[in-house]
Amino acid sequence: MSRNARINALLLLAVAALAVLPLVLGLGDHKEEPFAGADAEAETAITEIEPDYEPWFSPLYEPPSGEIESALFAVQAALGAGVLAYYFGLRRGRRQGEERTAAAPRDTPESD
Repeated sequence: MSRNARINALLLLAVAALAVLPLVLGLGDHKEEPFAGADAEAETAITEIEPDYEPWFSPLYEPPSGEIESALFAVQAALGAGVLAYYFGLRRGRRQGEERTAAAPRDTPESD
């Protein structure tokens, strides 16, 4: 197994562990919503500290349900992943093209 394959396997294992360990260890069992987002956690903390707190701003668009909000978040994540994949693919393609150009023998005849 090559060095890159080992590194990739270890990174994949680390990502899987980060996803599975909180579920296996029950790290959210004492909460009503064990894996709520940071926004919900912050709102809860603020209302505990200052019950009369009024937000400075309101959202521009409030989705009618949590499912639509999740779908919009998934679309946003997919678009971001697509842009990153395009960028890294473009860079890799350019690098491979440069390597092929540098490795190709010069077949053009030299003019006198």
